[in-house]
Amino acid sequence: MAPNPSLLNNPALDDWLTFGADETVTVRSGKVDIGQRISTATALLAADELDVDPGRVRVARVETGLSPDEGLTVGSQSMAQTGNAVRQAAATARRHLLARAACVLGVDVATLEVEDGEIRSHATNRRTSYWELAADGPFGIDVDPDAPLKPRTALRHVGTAALARGLEDIVRGRPHFLHDMSLPGMLHARLVRPPHYHALLVGLNEAVVDRLGAEGIEVVRDGSFLAVAAADEYAAVRASGRLGAAASWELGDGIFSGDVYEGLRGNEKVSLPVIDGTPAEAPVAPLEGPPADAAVTLEARYERPYQMHASMGPSTAMATFDDGRLTVVTHSQGIYFLRLALADALGMESEAIHVRHAPGAGCYGHNGADDAAFDAAIVARALPGAPVLLKWSREEEHAWEPYGSCASMDLRASLDGHGRIAAWSHETYSDTYSMRPHPGPDGTGAARLLSARFLAEPLEPHVPGPALGRHVGIHRNLDPLYDLPEKRLVKHLVRDMPLRVSALRSLGAYANVFAIESFMDELAAKAGSDPVSFRLRHLSDPRGRAVIEAAAERLDPAGTDCPQGRGRGLGFAQYKNSETYAAVIMEVSVGDRGEIRLERCAIAADAGEVVDRAGLAAQLEGGVVQAASWTLHEAVTFDRDGITSRDWDSYPILGFDNVPVFETVLIDPGRAPFLGAGEATAGPAAAAIANAVCAATGLRLRQIPFTPESVRAAALQS
Repeated sequence: MAPNPSLLNNPALDDWLTFGADETVTVRSGKVDIGQRISTATALLAADELDVDPGRVRVARVETGLSPDEGLTVGSQSMAQTGNAVRQAAATARRHLLARAACVLGVDVATLEVEDGEIRSHATNRRTSYWELAADGPFGIDVDPDAPLKPRTALRHVGTAALARGLEDIVRGRPHFLHDMSLPGMLHARLVRPPHYHALLVGLNEAVVDRLGAEGIEVVRDGSFLAVAAADEYAAVRASGRLGAAASWELGDGIFSGDVYEGLRGNEKVSLPVIDGTPAEAPVAPLEGPPADAAVTLEARYERPYQMHASMGPSTAMATFDDGRLTVVTHSQGIYFLRLALADALGMESEAIHVRHAPGAGCYGHNGADDAAFDAAIVARALPGAPVLLKWSREEEHAWEPYGSCASMDLRASLDGHGRIAAWSHETYSDTYSMRPHPGPDGTGAARLLSARFLAEPLEPHVPGPALGRHVGIHRNLDPLYDLPEKRLVKHLVRDMPLRVSALRSLGAYANVFAIESFMDELAAKAGSDPVSFRLRHLSDPRGRAVIEAAAERLDPAGTDCPQGRGRGLGFAQYKNSETYAAVIMEVSVGDRGEIRLERCAIAADAGEVVDRAGLAAQLEGGVVQAASWTLHEAVTFDRDGITSRDWDSYPILGFDNVPVFETVLIDPGRAPFLGAGEATAGPAAAAIANAVCAATGLRLRQIPFTPESVRAAALQS
């Protein structure tokens, strides 16, 4: 197994575990809990390795200076990195404390047994506890990556049902989210945003500013950055509207509002071949004619629009600037990276900035959290001494968050006379998916923060190069897991696209798998094969085959038992060709007006060793629900004057009335490496819906979202 970067960068045992005088164990990690239940899973892992009740295990909130620096909580890496690190830390601590106990009790370590943290020698019946032994002070040793772990048969908590940490607070309506924070002397801040990215503030009615000041409203201006702060939240909301009406903006040329799919092909681009999931800095081979033995050749184009994170609660942050030090509370997924970006942007030393994580109201990917933290810091620096809670509005969240990139995929494949794929070409055109505030030379982290472009001394927006890692960004899951000859795979990083973009859940995998798995169904039909047999004919990976077969046992994608008027579709992938295997089968019905209803869904997944069974199922099912919303409803709309999809009416999402009945099968291989699961079902779900609609109606939909209007248009063209 490859070395764990979390342990390589944070080797000290004391970084991960502490034993409290109240007979609790505190686990620290650098991965934030954003609903993937990493805190629940790590508590179960630590409890089992230490032989303590999970109720004794506390999982600390992530904060700079106290938590290990694990970079970003991204890429479905929480279990592989944090989970393994905490498990090894607990195993190391147990071994070390048992050795201490043997010395204290004067017995052989082999005679010791542990029950809920109490250590007893069966030879003498003498006792001590973890907490008595830990009272001597810190461990002062490193985590041993080779410390022996308990066998799977000895685990009592891993793989069982567990209540998610923090869930009771949410269900009972207790203050839980960052938005609920309240501190003495706190100010509420609101922003006044320009109409669009390229507008600049050129005038402000000073009489309005004076009247606001007389009412106790603070106005903060730095170039085109404009905000208000007040002790009363509603007063701040009203003041932002009044100040917005008093502002004058130079609009420039506005936002390019032509056809984005034409832009994906016509704009300047960086094009690279992809080999075994990794781009090569080499010329792209031209697309040649079909092979000599080709019996049939198909071509298809699939498209995905800009889409939002659409977090249920808008982004927010708390910041306090006092005596030259800045404290920020944020729902960012990368607090150490954010600290470095803030330091660059504000001209501060990173050691003078303390960043703490608090739960936000839902996000997978890079939404406005980092930007809101920077906004709060700017206001707090202008108003030192007072805690500043800055909240984006719903309109602001919709209009200013970094979106998921639009994409277009061109596929071509040939079948030989035996119905096998003889050649395969897949080209994906898209913008970057990597605009988180990563540290870098010349302030590139700070330049990725939205408000950095509006300050009096603005930073030019960062222009990223192509991501060159394996299955990163545009080319994530572009390389199918199937056994295909003569694969020609190309990624195109397209420049000068109109909207601000960054990481959205699963990055390029959602669009690529949607295209691949839709195309596999089209090829299966040409080959005269059912969708399961056709895939299995081209798939030798036994774990991949197992999830397809398991899903098909629950819900036959051929639809032989499907009620009239319905259709079923299959989608499959192994996320990043290295993480969770997932097969999704969706049963849909299509109404007379083209509305698509999700009736039933079978998921089969192999995510490696199962720790938090309910959490894993929730991640897989939640991924399907989010992907279904993207696939059926979501598209950012805009014109030259700015974003026009600024609320839930203009940017609709999936409702509770269209969530399918789930049957989820978890294939647990026992003690096997953790495979990241959070993003595994997104692409398969999109393809499953597309294939099911085709089965129900005969219509092949290739451009997301599948709205009733697009279904009716496809019917008219068929």
